[in-house]
Amino acid sequence: MPSLPVREIEALSDNALRRHGATPEIAAEMARAIGWAEARGNRICGLYYLESYCQQLQTGRVDGTAEPMIAQPRAAEIRVDAAHGFAQPAFASALPKALEAARSQGISSLSLHNAHTCTALGYFTQQIAEEGCIGLGLTNATPIVAPPGGRTRVIGTNPISFAVPDGAGGVSMIFDQSTTTVALGRITMAKAAGEAIPEGWAIDAEGNPTTDPEAALSGSMVSSGGYKGWGIGLMVEILAACLGGGTLSRDVKPLKAPEGDPHDLGQYFILIHPQNVAFFERVSQLAGFVAEDAGCRMPGQGKAPSDVAEVPDALFQQLQDLAGV
Repeated sequence: MPSLPVREIEALSDNALRRHGATPEIAAEMARAIGWAEARGNRICGLYYLESYCQQLQTGRVDGTAEPMIAQPRAAEIRVDAAHGFAQPAFASALPKALEAARSQGISSLSLHNAHTCTALGYFTQQIAEEGCIGLGLTNATPIVAPPGGRTRVIGTNPISFAVPDGAGGVSMIFDQSTTTVALGRITMAKAAGEAIPEGWAIDAEGNPTTDPEAALSGSMVSSGGYKGWGIGLMVEILAACLGGGTLSRDVKPLKAPEGDPHDLGQYFILIHPQNVAFFERVSQLAGFVAEDAGCRMPGQGKAPSDVAEVPDALFQQLQDLAGV
């Protein structure tokens, strides 16, 4: 399994995306997002998605030339029509306006609709925090989660991410997690590897607990904490799809299918600008309390991104093939 510099992963990903129909600007932004994920050991949201991006660029399921349309109906409300393009460049185009609104109003919302899957939400909320604002990000996904006690899929894994600035251009805390027990990619990767999954991750089509990843993919994933995670997943659905303008998860087609309708997902971000100096002092104090026990820390704290990432042989060959190397 070769170890590749993240810069090389980004360069090859950039080539691959441009070869399959993305503009240089969009390809560069997507390559940065892939590199960001790989540098943090998150292959599910990194190179694992590149083949899908390229296939969908060619079939038109995602528009690699899309020009986002930004509206500001109210002083603290920014809305972006991603025009069936990638979420990352749509977000990048509107972030300065959303930050300006948060700094002047104290808080702002940034919603995307008609957007492709955003994969790692932390990529977005980290940018918000590095600009001095608290960032809360949410997105819906394909239906894979049934209500507790039910069998019919209603919502997606519906992840949520939260990032907090440190007052010096960095991040004091960040987490990015699905509202299900695990991310969907953990189950698809277990299926590909021929491995069982732990009980408690999913149920089969009859509503019974299962350790078979194939049965899990035909059934439903389990909300984290049962009713508690289900409620948070519904909150994400309401903000990202209902308020943000995205398509309800129930109507979203499988995200990695090469052909089909555009994802039309919604992503919803809240930006809060803390002006009170005491805020940063208290966050620092809180971090100190958390770290009193050995091995404990704030989420994301002390985790430096790696300059290299291990890439399985088959995935490395796929990357080279997609990039035309």
